[in-house]
Amino acid sequence: MPAPVRILITGAEGFVGGHLLHELAARFPVASFYTERFDVTDAEAVAAAFKAFQPEACVHLAAIASVPDARRDPARAFAVNVGGTLNVAMAILNATSACRLVYVGSSESYGASFRAGVALDESAPLAPLNVYAASKAAADLAMGAMAAESGLRVIRFRPFNHTGPGQSEAFVIPAFAAQIARIEAGAQAPVIRVGNLEPERDFLHVADVVRAYALALERFDELPAGAVFNLASGQPRRIGDILAAMIARASVPIRVEVDPARLRPVEIMRAVGDATKAREVLGWSASLDFQAVV
Repeated sequence: MPAPVRILITGAEGFVGGHLLHELAARFPVASFYTERFDVTDAEAVAAAFKAFQPEACVHLAAIASVPDARRDPARAFAVNVGGTLNVAMAILNATSACRLVYVGSSESYGASFRAGVALDESAPLAPLNVYAASKAAADLAMGAMAAESGLRVIRFRPFNHTGPGQSEAFVIPAFAAQIARIEAGAQAPVIRVGNLEPERDFLHVADVVRAYALALERFDELPAGAVFNLASGQPRRIGDILAAMIARASVPIRVEVDPARLRPVEIMRAVGDATKAREVLGWSASLDFQAVV
């Protein structure tokens, strides 16, 4: 398969987008990238972008990615995460049907399936327990259906929690880091406000995650349309232990207080993934030290 030379990235200005651009530029040195911002909920704007650029590949990152943001505005979350994804898929089918689509879903879609207490592979039922997860699950299933019914050339990913430089305070590890930085600078009282510290999560370095997306573009034509891959380390980490390690490196004593506003209405206590399929089919595994980003 010839390497793609025109790659369109939705959500390129976001946290993952910057890391993905760096990875793709290194892996596909002759490629050009369409990263201009457009509203994925505007079907005409999406169609125009695809028609003008005629991409050979698209990585669809654009999303309402925060669980609290989705809970505050469910209509917006579904408009972006489901409607926007459908607009991208239809633009590909209508204007550039040869385009390879990498759809970025979420491990949150497994929801209640995590209550089995085992590392989940791609066969686990999608059973979302919050608005964000429901919107990502709906889009994920729609992409699979469009691959089967309409010939959409799509590979689907379900990444587990990932973090790294540039992530916003809407996510747990940057929220801890930002508060510690403000405390050390004297801009905040020496108290970190937290949600539930007991859950265990499967954390990845963002550079590992974008490497998987690049590998999918390289090997796209070897993979069945609609294929699904988990991206996970298989190692659960208690959120409270991560915070304790960060506080231990702080230059001042810090106290921890639970902030009720940071608690989720429904909590999964242990979420761990099985990425055997990604290892065997894509040759991917988590290789970077997660501790380097905390």
